[in-house]
Amino acid sequence: MENLLTPRPDHILMRRTLLLVIFCMWVPMGVMGISGSANVSSSNQSVVNIGALFTFDSVIGRSAKPGILAAIDDVNSDSSVLPGTKLNLIKHDTNCSGFLGTVEALQLMDDDVVVAIGPQSSGIAHVISHVVNELHVPLLSFGATDPTLAALQYPYFVRTTHSDYFQMYAIADLVEYCNWREVIAIFVDDDYGRGGISVLGDALAKKRAKISYKAAFPPHAPDSKINDLLVGVNLMESRVYVVHVNPDSGLKIFSIAKSLGMMAGGYVWIATDWLPSFLDSSKTADPDIMNLLQGVIALRHHTPDTDLKKNFNSRWNSLKHNESVSFNSYALYAYDSVWLAARALDVFLKEGGNISFSDDPRLRETNGSNLRLTSLRIFDGGQQYLQTILRMNFAGVSGQIQFDSDKNLLHPAYDILNIGGTGSRRVGYWSNYSQLSIISPELLYTKPPNTSSSNQRLYSVIWPGETITKPRGWVFPNNGKPLQIAVPNRAEYKEFMAKDKDPPGVKGYCIDVFEAAIALLPYPVPHTYILYGDGKRNPSYNNLVNAVAENKYDAAVGDITIVTNRTRIVDFTQPYMESGLVVVAPVKQQKSSPWAFLKPFTIEMWCVTGAFFLLVGAVVWILEHRINQEFRGPPSQQLMTIFWFSFSTMFFSHRENTVGTLGRLVLIVWLFVVLIINSSYTASLTSILTVQQLTSRIEGIDTLIASTEPIGIQDGSFAWNYLIDELNIAESRLVKLKTQEEYVDLLLRGPRNGGVAAIVDELPYIERFLSSTNCEFRTVGPEFTKSGWGFAFQRDSPLAVDLSTAILQLSENGDLQKIHNKWLTHSECTMQINEVDSTQLSLKSFWGLFLICGIACFIALIFFSCKVLCQYRRFIPEAEEGDVEEIEPTTRSGRSIRTTSFKNLIDFVDRKEVEIKEILRRKSSDSKRQASHSSDGQSNSPP
Repeated sequence: MENLLTPRPDHILMRRTLLLVIFCMWVPMGVMGISGSANVSSSNQSVVNIGALFTFDSVIGRSAKPGILAAIDDVNSDSSVLPGTKLNLIKHDTNCSGFLGTVEALQLMDDDVVVAIGPQSSGIAHVISHVVNELHVPLLSFGATDPTLAALQYPYFVRTTHSDYFQMYAIADLVEYCNWREVIAIFVDDDYGRGGISVLGDALAKKRAKISYKAAFPPHAPDSKINDLLVGVNLMESRVYVVHVNPDSGLKIFSIAKSLGMMAGGYVWIATDWLPSFLDSSKTADPDIMNLLQGVIALRHHTPDTDLKKNFNSRWNSLKHNESVSFNSYALYAYDSVWLAARALDVFLKEGGNISFSDDPRLRETNGSNLRLTSLRIFDGGQQYLQTILRMNFAGVSGQIQFDSDKNLLHPAYDILNIGGTGSRRVGYWSNYSQLSIISPELLYTKPPNTSSSNQRLYSVIWPGETITKPRGWVFPNNGKPLQIAVPNRAEYKEFMAKDKDPPGVKGYCIDVFEAAIALLPYPVPHTYILYGDGKRNPSYNNLVNAVAENKYDAAVGDITIVTNRTRIVDFTQPYMESGLVVVAPVKQQKSSPWAFLKPFTIEMWCVTGAFFLLVGAVVWILEHRINQEFRGPPSQQLMTIFWFSFSTMFFSHRENTVGTLGRLVLIVWLFVVLIINSSYTASLTSILTVQQLTSRIEGIDTLIASTEPIGIQDGSFAWNYLIDELNIAESRLVKLKTQEEYVDLLLRGPRNGGVAAIVDELPYIERFLSSTNCEFRTVGPEFTKSGWGFAFQRDSPLAVDLSTAILQLSENGDLQKIHNKWLTHSECTMQINEVDSTQLSLKSFWGLFLICGIACFIALIFFSCKVLCQYRRFIPEAEEGDVEEIEPTTRSGRSIRTTSFKNLIDFVDRKEVEIKEILRRKSSDSKRQASHSSDGQSNSPP
């Protein structure tokens, strides 16, 4: 693609030769008498020359010419623009010829024009841009859409229409929207065609799509040349064609395609804006032409339906220079180009600019030469005028005329048309603001931009063949060549893949899955199998995948694991079997342990359970000590009571009865916890003692990584690179195993006798291996990778997507499981390995119960403390009366009995509840009696 953007040496030489021939042939007769420099003041200038350069008799020219002439008339009759100054239009016809067009362009520059409108040809624009750069004359092109004209080497080229850069990105978004991955570009091999298709390739690459073939033909190619071109592309896989040609010759392609049967169902034709330009400029819709274009998608420049455009449309038929009934978008751009030049010139003059020309000292006469090079003069105010043009901002008939920093018009947008019947209908819009949408760009500009895939939408399309079903976009090539599918010729585990004497030459689980998936596709897939490998040892699967990526095979079918480095070079289908690496090691039966009764609980669980036994015993003792005689006595007896009561609840054999409400509440909660713990312990211990256990000194992949012992790897497996690259295991430790007999022999011998400590392999193989060895070995540890098996195809192959859908369908209808049962039935190994740790009960399973019990104990203690403190506050004044001296005598230091200590509080708590209540009852009676005596004494006192 980059070659299209880089000027080729022969192309540059051709241009230079062309310019030299033109200069040699051109004798400017009209200016032979003019010499020196011309300095014309703006105050004295009444007529300003502007040029127009296009092909009069062409699709674009027939619409542009009335637009340009109408704009000249409107400007000259508008007193608000260029007052006192008249625009004089000088027209030159390029005659659809690059050579003649360049000659006409040079003659136009000889007329001292301040600006040139045109050209419509991108090729002529490339050549004349060098001339206007030298003469400082702005070039306003309404039809040259080649994206490469935006290069910095063309500073005086200003495009007043939209570049094909945006149109090609619109096509790329359309291709992505329809989920196509390859297109064929049919284009004219000139600056216009090459520039647009180059950008299309870049745009498709960003969408993970591509141009599979560039079908170029020369300008004015004969029908036979185009016929041969279409016959060739019809033999290719892609059925999506992007046609980027000139409007005057583009219909040839569809006419020949119709005769070749390429406008039928299954084909997709996308035409650039040349096709709507042709149809819009036609006076009436020709039924024969419309019959050629049924189902074609075309892009047209989007111009807003403003009042200016409607007014221009209503005036079109009455224009005195109009020779056609209809017009295309180029008429609007041409009309606005003249107004852009006029408005900018008006600003230029008002800002003090002068229209003057001077000789170029580098263009001097040559002795004996008839070339009048000095007649070409430089526009002195060209640079200032150019900058004025680029900062203009006004509403034109084609929309808002305003340029961005790259000299592109703002808000490029296209209508997406679907041609059908006798006309076309709009199925959506494209803009660089929100891409595909059914809402007009003018409304979208008022909202935040949204280019997410979920926001892309178009109305339904009627495709070639009069169907609304979206074409698949590709077929198998019509050259009779079936798919070349590589199949690994395995030496072991031939249930998955093996050589067969009968057609198709291979058999196995993977082949049956592939054939079942192919049968579900709505189209035939001719294919042949090619064995990869000699059958004596397993082939390298990495090399097999690389062969597919290098186009040696179209696909690879087999037990191919989907890993990261392979997905970078090929496309895989949906996995049809789950896989992952596991470790296989020799095992032996685990001997019974005298400490097996401790295994049901973890160490943390045992510690927390014992702590809660003591905690609950202490809490119940605190709550029952004052009211329950069974919880009283000497300190040693009370301590034994706490221990006995705590652990006897384990068997529900506690003999002490609780009489308090709080104590009973705590005990109920604790007995529930004990019930759950006992049940869980019994179940876990039963499982440990009754299920046969197997053990291995290898516990999983971590054990292998930490050791230095050899590890067995299946020959050809990706596990070899995985262990070295990802797990950093030394290559010297890895041993390639070619047969299942080597698996058994090296595992039994062990690392000390020249064997291996364990084997790392994929789960499907290991299941077959364990079944064939009568479960003599076991997998240890979990799978340490997660992957699957899939079929490998070349990058961007549409078959990968369709087969993925078919594999999902096989899985849903149960056929995938039936194929699995046919080839891979095996006995299960029921004995477990190192399952003790997995059956141990940890604190994590019971912390909720312990939390509930702890909360119950805490709440009970809070209520008990509040009750005791309330009683203690009522009890303290009793000591002041000396009624309870035996309870708390005055201290030796003479301190009041009110000055209590912690010991006093403990002594109070240690008293029986009945004694405290009796003291408080007596205190209450005494208080009442004292109150009565006090009132009697006051009544008997003298007044």
